[in-house]
Amino acid sequence: MNRLQLAVFGTNVSHGCTISTAPGGVEVEWAETVMLARLAEQIGIEALIPVCRWKGFGGPSDFNARTFETYTWAAGLAQATSRIKVFATTAVPSIHPVLAAKQGVTIDHISGGRFGLNVVAGWNAPEVEMFGTPQLSHVDRYAYADEWMSFIKQLWRDNEPFDFSGKFFNAPGCIAEPKPQQQPWPRIMSAGVSPAGRRFAAKHADMNFILAPNLEHARATVADVQRIAQDEFSRQVEVWGNAAIFCRATHSAAEAHYRDVIHTHGDLIAAGNLLDTFTRESGSQIDDPALREQYLRNMMAGYSGFPVVGTPAEVADFLEAMVECGMAGATLSWPDYAAGLTQFATEILPLLEARGLRQPV
Repeated sequence: MNRLQLAVFGTNVSHGCTISTAPGGVEVEWAETVMLARLAEQIGIEALIPVCRWKGFGGPSDFNARTFETYTWAAGLAQATSRIKVFATTAVPSIHPVLAAKQGVTIDHISGGRFGLNVVAGWNAPEVEMFGTPQLSHVDRYAYADEWMSFIKQLWRDNEPFDFSGKFFNAPGCIAEPKPQQQPWPRIMSAGVSPAGRRFAAKHADMNFILAPNLEHARATVADVQRIAQDEFSRQVEVWGNAAIFCRATHSAAEAHYRDVIHTHGDLIAAGNLLDTFTRESGSQIDDPALREQYLRNMMAGYSGFPVVGTPAEVADFLEAMVECGMAGATLSWPDYAAGLTQFATEILPLLEARGLRQPV
């Protein structure tokens, strides 16, 4: 396993992860999706992780208004690729555990054991309302997600029919065949930042995807997630971060590229709508104006990922610093994914290999 694992994030939603009207953003066409997946696989990236999105965030970009549903997206890419892991990202209020378990295991068989499930508790109230169900409180959302995930794991594990009885789900005679090719089940990812989210990840996830305004905050979050997993559940959990890459041959050119995408073409309306919804619904309000501004710019650059602005060597420096913070992997995005992946392969991956963070393909 590479010391720094990598995944491409967000190629199933319009504009990808960059809240900007700058040219080159994801258009959400199937030929484009397959091309990017095969390019990522060719250069040795470990996984493809989509965004679960049902409606956009408005603004001039109408950010993420056009989307591919993630289970069918993953099934299609499982057939179109041969080595790279394919995740489905699921908001738990949008799908019943019995159906999610069956769809996941089907993709695991299509892919030959390359499926992973990224679980989201359902923070976006306007999307939850589209399914005709009321938004639960933050605490109840994670209680629901805990029960939802426990139900799926039992379906993937048990060979005899069982009755599932809980606060949110009551179902008699449950059984699911076939079982996943991966045992005991596919890799589980979540994005736990709040205390409830961190505990859910510590209990259920193999990979916890975190967001932080800087590496100092990230280091503390990594340590806390791993402490909860070990102390409360006797488990080990990988922690991943997100890097939004703005790379050019010189630092000044990279800064100019970032300013053009974020300051000139950035969509402050959509970014503000997304950030306000996320912080309100996740119970992680940002009271410090300066910190809010930093989060807003990070949101515009790549869904609150770290904006990595610099030369190939500076990008490699930052990714190495993420590893030194205790992170096992990074999800990656670019304003232009095709150009970004190509540059990453030729100019950045060799540097990561030379530092012992990656093995050659």
